[in-house]
Amino acid sequence: ILVSTNQRNAKVFDMYRCSYKTGELSLEAENPGDVVGWGAEDSSFEVREAVVRNQEDSSTTVRVRDDASSEWRDLKTFPYGEKGSLVEFCTDGETCLMTSSLGRDTSALLKVDLKTGDVIDEIFSSEKCDCGSVILDQDTKEIRAISYNYARTERLFFDKDLEHDYEVLKSLGPKDAEVFVASKTRDEKMWVAGYRRSDGPTEYVLYDQTSKTTTPLFVSNPKLLEYKFAPMENVIIKARDGLDLVGYLTRARTDTKTPLILMVHGGPWARDYWGFNSKAQWFANRGYATLQVNFRGSTGYGKTFLHRGDKQWGVGDMQHDLTDAVKWAIDEGIADENNICVYGGSYGGYACLAGLTFTPDLYKCGVDIVGPSNIKTLLDSIPPYWGPLRNGMLLKIGDVDSDEEFNRKISPLYHVDNIKSPLLIGHGANDPRVKQAEADQIASSMKEKGIPVEYVLYSDEGHGFARPDNRLDFNGRTELFLATHLGGRAEEFVKPDGSTASFPLEI
Repeated sequence: ILVSTNQRNAKVFDMYRCSYKTGELSLEAENPGDVVGWGAEDSSFEVREAVVRNQEDSSTTVRVRDDASSEWRDLKTFPYGEKGSLVEFCTDGETCLMTSSLGRDTSALLKVDLKTGDVIDEIFSSEKCDCGSVILDQDTKEIRAISYNYARTERLFFDKDLEHDYEVLKSLGPKDAEVFVASKTRDEKMWVAGYRRSDGPTEYVLYDQTSKTTTPLFVSNPKLLEYKFAPMENVIIKARDGLDLVGYLTRARTDTKTPLILMVHGGPWARDYWGFNSKAQWFANRGYATLQVNFRGSTGYGKTFLHRGDKQWGVGDMQHDLTDAVKWAIDEGIADENNICVYGGSYGGYACLAGLTFTPDLYKCGVDIVGPSNIKTLLDSIPPYWGPLRNGMLLKIGDVDSDEEFNRKISPLYHVDNIKSPLLIGHGANDPRVKQAEADQIASSMKEKGIPVEYVLYSDEGHGFARPDNRLDFNGRTELFLATHLGGRAEEFVKPDGSTASFPLEI
C-alpha cells in the first residue's frame, strides 16, 4: 500500500510503499517542503501527483510527472480563492480529469491536457454546487456518472445501463433512501449496494445485475433496528442579506415546538450532509430538535459562498447566519425561543463560545468541544505540518498576527463578561490542533468572574474524543447538562470505568 507519513520531518509528509504483511517501508516520493498532498495512478501504482501550497500567496498548484523516474512539472495553478484538483489520469497518457473553479463560481469537471494544462473539454458543472465524486469505468476510465450535492445527493449519468440499475436499486430500497455502490465483481454481474437513510442504519444488499434483484446482507448497526428514529429534513433558510443557506432539521416531535440544539459543524471549511446523524437522533430521543446549517464559509457551494465567510468569524456574517437560522426555527414554530443550546466541536466549539459572548440573550446554554477561545494563540500553536496552510488561514480568518484589535474583536476570550448562560467544555489534553490552553483560559476566566462553567479534560484524547469510554462519559455529562438547562430527558449518569475525565477547575 502507499502511505504518507511525517516521520522523517514533522513539518511535511513523504510517500512510502508499505508491505502490508511486514510493515516494511521504502521511500516512494520525498517531500521537497511545499507538498501538502499526494496522488497515485491506479494502473501503475506510482505516485504521479503532488499538491503544492505556496506560503507566500496561498495559491495551490497541481504538480505531475509521467512516471516514478520522471521530473515533476506544474500542471495547473489555482490562485487563492480558486478551487481545483486532479481526479484521474486518463488511459491515453495524454490527458487527465480535473475539477476547477477557474473562470466560474462552482467547480466543474474538465478534461485537461497533461502536457500544457489546457482545457480540452468541459464535461459537467452545476450552478448551485460544486462537482462531487466521479464514477469511472475501472478499465477504460470512461466517465459513467457524476454526483453533486446541494442538499441531497444527485447524479448525472453518462451510462444509461448504469442509470437503469440505480433506478432499479432505488425502487427496491427503503423510501427516501440514497443508493450507493460499495463494490462489484470484475464482470459487474454482482454488486454490494447500500441504502443510506436518515432514520435508521445503513442497509447493505447483494444486487444481481442480470436478474435485477437484491438479497439482504446486513445493516451497519443491527442494535439500532429496535428503535424508532426521526427523519432528517433538508431545509432552505434565508439569511438576513437574502443568501440561501442549506440546513438539516431533525425533530423530536412535529406537533409542537420543542427546545432546540443548534449543532454547528467544524472546519469551518467543511459542510453538513443529509443522512443518519447519531447525535441528532440522540438529541431527538431526549426531546430536542436539532438544526444543522451550512453557513457561509462552508464548502461545496462554490467559491463565492465559501469566501463570503472570509474575515466573518465571531461578530461577522458567519455567526449572523447561525443567529438567523435559530430565529428561522423560532418563527417556524419549531423551537422554543427560551430554550436554545448552541453545540459544536472545533470551529463549532468556537461558534458556541462566540454565540454565548456576542449574542448572549439568544442561547440558554452552550456545549463547546475542543473549540478555540483566542484565535491568535490558536494559530500560534498549530501543528508543524499545518505550516503551509497558515497564510491561507489568515486570509480567511483575518490577520490576527498584526492586527491585535481585530483578534480581540473576534476572540471570545476577551468578551467573557458578556456571557449570561452556563457553558460545558470538553477538551483533550493531547489536542495538536486546538491546544488545551484554549479551554483552560476561558474556563478559568469564567470561573474567576462567577459565570457557571463545567470543564472536563481527558488526559488521553486529542482533537475530539476517540475512546468509547470517554465518549460515553462526555455524552452522559452533556445529557445531564442539557436536561438541567433545557428540560429534556436524561439517563442516570455513571462514570465509565475507563474514562480519564478530570476537572481542572476543581484542582
